[in-house]
Amino acid sequence: MPSLRDATRGRLLFGGDYNPEQWPEEVWAEDVALMKEAGVNSVTLGVFSWAKMEPRPGAREFDWLDRLLGLMEENGIGVVLATPTSSPPPWMGALHPETLPRAEDGSVVWYGSRQHFCASSPVYRRYAAALTEDLAARYAGHPALTVWHINNEYCTHCYCDETAAHFRRWLADRYGTLEAVNDAWGTAFWSQRYDTWAEILPPRKAQYTRNPTQVLDFKRFTSDALMECYTAERDIVRRHSPDVPVTSNFMPLWSGQDAWAWAGQEDVVSVDVYPDPADPGAGQYNAMLADMTRSQARGPWMLMEQAASAVNWRPVNHPKPRGLNRLWSLQSVARGADAVCYFQWRQSRQGSEKFHSGMVSHAGPEGRAFQEITRIGAELATLAPEVSGAHTVADVAVLHDWDAWWGSAQEGRPSAHLDYPAIVQAWHRALWENGTATDFARPEADLSGYRMVVVPQLYLLSDAAVDNLVAYVAGGGTLVSGFFTGVADVDDRIRPGGMDARLRALFSIRTLHEWWPVEPEVGVDCDSFRGLLWSEELEADGTGETVAAYRGGELDGLPAVLRKGAAWYVSTLPEPAALRELLGRVAGEAGVRPVVAGLPEGVEAVRRGELLFLFHHGQGTATVELPGSHVDVLSGAKTDGAVELGRYGVAALKTVGADGYEPVGAAAPKPVGAA
Repeated sequence: MPSLRDATRGRLLFGGDYNPEQWPEEVWAEDVALMKEAGVNSVTLGVFSWAKMEPRPGAREFDWLDRLLGLMEENGIGVVLATPTSSPPPWMGALHPETLPRAEDGSVVWYGSRQHFCASSPVYRRYAAALTEDLAARYAGHPALTVWHINNEYCTHCYCDETAAHFRRWLADRYGTLEAVNDAWGTAFWSQRYDTWAEILPPRKAQYTRNPTQVLDFKRFTSDALMECYTAERDIVRRHSPDVPVTSNFMPLWSGQDAWAWAGQEDVVSVDVYPDPADPGAGQYNAMLADMTRSQARGPWMLMEQAASAVNWRPVNHPKPRGLNRLWSLQSVARGADAVCYFQWRQSRQGSEKFHSGMVSHAGPEGRAFQEITRIGAELATLAPEVSGAHTVADVAVLHDWDAWWGSAQEGRPSAHLDYPAIVQAWHRALWENGTATDFARPEADLSGYRMVVVPQLYLLSDAAVDNLVAYVAGGGTLVSGFFTGVADVDDRIRPGGMDARLRALFSIRTLHEWWPVEPEVGVDCDSFRGLLWSEELEADGTGETVAAYRGGELDGLPAVLRKGAAWYVSTLPEPAALRELLGRVAGEAGVRPVVAGLPEGVEAVRRGELLFLFHHGQGTATVELPGSHVDVLSGAKTDGAVELGRYGVAALKTVGADGYEPVGAAAPKPVGAA
């Protein structure tokens, strides 16, 4: 199958969404000149152009797109060509109101924005397929075409009658019989038993809390229904151009798509990333999303969208300070991105996103945004021969699963303060601050290549996943699990004992008596740290060790952290410094070492290929002690023994040996805290 390598061809792609239909055609020549000045080698065309391509049902207007692709080809700029099916024209909603989504309360989600389509609508699907067919037939062989981009940020949820019929077909495929659905959903509770398939509906607005397994299955179904739309269009373009890779851009760590399942259907895994410049933890958030996307891609990935400066959808939209765009862009490259792209090329003058930044801002080419873009483009060209196509290696995997997330978010859970993404981020942050290289993995994945596996929280686990974790520890791996894990099976049925018996034996737990949620502002005292959000009344079975105990209150003296050999269970969320220390201890015992030991606060080290990247996430200066001689391929400067990093500073280092360059870090790194 084609891959991102077929598009990059040894380069790092650089560019963004180009929406020239918003501008007079006379602007195109200026755009191309500025693109070449900035080092842009890739643009995405057509994302929101359905009304331009099909102004009325069945009409086709491609002449403008012919000229655009020709212009890009003449100037050596590749095209990521999108199917524009994320934003149907107004005529579709007016002529076919059945294509519009319905909300949980049955109200119509009208056109006038974007993503206003029901994924189950055969009418929508028919129009989308017809336009995709004509687009692919016309441009499949175009020399400028490098990647097909299907739709955009699939995210629509619909509860209409067409969706209900589709949901019933999906359930029949999954369960086979209506009695199997009743059993899986536990419909004996509250007299919810279904006697005919026609009685089953999406989990619409109800009098009180809804059936949690029905909600869980509807989330699974919605991800699959959207993926049906994607694969239908993918198969059309693939039939016309089998050698051109295909992608659809994810919103990261978003609950509406099972990105593990989607990644398996893509040639290129791409993502849109928008950290908040005002968030002190945004650098770690950016790193986490890069690690997650790289793991889904199993290698290099595509940063399809980011902002050159401010976005327009937060309550307060802070611009990126000078240097931050460069820092985060190169951080993504260090963590596996082979494409750095933006929404969008030129900042819009009209419409809902005119305050969303662009590579060319309202200030024009004289603006700071474009000047920084130009620097980034030059540096990506310099880095490309060193890192394009290169993989990164990690000894630690963080387990993440959409079913577990969906199940843990149900309405009647023990604490509304349990936020799955925040818990995952807290654990990843502890690893990131320790300088630990990290992948993400599904709980059923082959984990044998990792020294250490971390489970922040997986409320719901399949039998295969539980067996996999037990086998991983039996095979010599080190496992650290957070609280409220292994509680339910795939049907959200609570396992006997409140935690799977295999896991209780693994962690030396005889009895889980009670879950004790904690108010966010209260916390719970443990031996040497404070726990947050959660605690559990555990009785150990005597085969393991109590590493830390609760102190005070109802749980006084009971285990907070247990270990049995290489299996650790953490029944609360330790405060950040304590979680960092705990995971550092476990990693050290597992033989996991930081990329670079003894880094100053706010400095991150990442290896990709033969380069060691250093990132300074602060606005002051930092000095990194690094034995030996190195050359920064970005600046050409040579360093001996120490590297100075300024405000949002970045270095991409190669070790200088007697015969020229050698990989950085050929010697074993020192332990955490070494001088």
